[in-house]
Amino acid sequence: MTIAAPHPERPAGWISTGLSWRDGRAVLGAVHGTRVHERAVERGAEVGWLLRGPRRCTGAWLVGAVERTPCPHHAVIDPDGGATQCPACQSVDRGLALARDQILDDGRTYLLYLAWFGEGLLKVGLTAEQRGDSRLLEQGALAYAFTARGALPAVRRAELTVAASGLARERYTSRLKADHWWSHGDVPYRRSVLTEARGRAHRLLDGHAVERLADRPVVDHVERYGLAGGAPEAYREIAGLTDGAVLAGWLRAPIGKHLFLDQADGPGPLLLDTRRLTGWTLTPVAGRPSEGLTLRERVRPPEPDTQEALF
Repeated sequence: MTIAAPHPERPAGWISTGLSWRDGRAVLGAVHGTRVHERAVERGAEVGWLLRGPRRCTGAWLVGAVERTPCPHHAVIDPDGGATQCPACQSVDRGLALARDQILDDGRTYLLYLAWFGEGLLKVGLTAEQRGDSRLLEQGALAYAFTARGALPAVRRAELTVAASGLARERYTSRLKADHWWSHGDVPYRRSVLTEARGRAHRLLDGHAVERLADRPVVDHVERYGLAGGAPEAYREIAGLTDGAVLAGWLRAPIGKHLFLDQADGPGPLLLDTRRLTGWTLTPVAGRPSEGLTLRERVRPPEPDTQEALF
């Protein structure tokens, strides 16, 4: 009997779709054609994956769809790039279209939020009300406050107004957010910063066609992320993955789309931005150490010396 070889243009295994949050729970996903596999991220769980290339586009979320549509081209993407989709899938993805203001209104109700990522890092954004706080959890917001509510056009105008005032910005890099995991004040401080900022935002939005939300609680995620004592004093950030690499370890609590993986040896855990994992074909392995990874050392910076000079 002759067994046909896999189609040369089609992936032969499960392709990672990275990490997402739903209903307050983080899940790792993978697809094989139209089949979907998901695994809850559980603190302390051991994982081990062998990565095989090429890295491929994972498809797009189309307007009105309830499931991801596989990439019809099985396109190969940059192994070190930040994009997880090919240009064709990017052009039809509803999330990207929304971010690029290509969707003017979709009939849904949206929430304007203020999110705090560390000292001086206040972000303004919007999310569909039906998603709850999943968007905030995916971004790794240390704390947040829903600020206003309304139709997409009105909430988008409110977002632009707050951003233009200088009160908050629309985006920060992942690296800048991670740099503030070591030190982020306490719960009362974060609550006071967001409460004051929301009050200022409400004054800016006077006359806007949105419902201002003064009574929504300030929500804190620091404990959920396992950051009450700050990030590890030293860790190694994964800066690149390659065909044949092994990624293994014991999971800590997820922080947005990032995972710390404790190692059997070495100076501290590994930090994985799961967007880097997206698009690689994964095979489970056991008993193998992490290898084939490009790493960058990260060490907690020294506390600033505030002691006045003696002379």
